[in-house]
Amino acid sequence: METLYHQTNKQIQEVQSFMGRLENTDRQSVHLLENELQARIDQIFSHLERLEILASKEPPNRRQNAKLRVDQLKYDVQHLQTALRNFQHRRYSRESQDREREELMSRTFTTNDADTSIPIDETLQFNSNLNNAHRGMDDLLGSGSSILTGLRDQRGTLKGSHKKMLDVANMLGLSNTVMRLIEKRATQDKFIIIGGMLLTCVVMFLVVKYLG
Repeated sequence: METLYHQTNKQIQEVQSFMGRLENTDRQSVHLLENELQARIDQIFSHLERLEILASKEPPNRRQNAKLRVDQLKYDVQHLQTALRNFQHRRYSRESQDREREELMSRTFTTNDADTSIPIDETLQFNSNLNNAHRGMDDLLGSGSSILTGLRDQRGTLKGSHKKMLDVANMLGLSNTVMRLIEKRATQDKFIIIGGMLLTCVVMFLVVKYLG
C-alpha cells in the first residue's frame, strides 16, 4: 500500500504542476494539455479505488490512519478535477466570444434607400462591453461553482473524519468530555460550511441579477 500511496501522491503533485501551465499554453496546444491532465486525473482515481481496498485490509491499529490518508488524496484530486473543468468552461466561453467578435468585424454594413446609416462604432463598443460583462459573470460563476464544490467536498471529508475520530477515540478509551468537545467542534464546522455555501449562493444570485 505504501508504494501505491506515494506513487499516487506524486502523480497529484505532477498534475498540480501541469495545471499552472494551462493559462500560458497557446490555443493550438491547450486542448492537448487538457486531455493529458484529464487522463492523469482518471488514473489517480483508479489508484484511489485500489488504495481504498488496501486500506480496508490494514491491521485494525493502522486501518483508520490509512483511510484518512486516502481520503486526503481523494480530496486533493477532486479539487484538481474541479479546477480543470472551470478552466475548460472559461476557455469555451472566450472562444465563443472571439468567434462572435470576428463575425461582427467581418460583416459588411450598407446604407438603405433612405440613406440611414448604421452606427458601426457604437455597435462594436456595445458588443465589446457586453462580452466583457459576460466574461466577468462567467468567471464569477465559475469561481462560485468551484467554491461550492470545494465546500461540499470539505463537508464530506469532515463528516468522514469526524466518524473516524470517534471510532479512534472509542478504541483508545478517551473520556466522555473529549468526545463531547470533538462533537461540538464538528457541529461548529458544519454551521460554518453551510453559512459559506449560503453566502456564495447569495453573491452568485446578485451577480446574475445585476449583470445579467
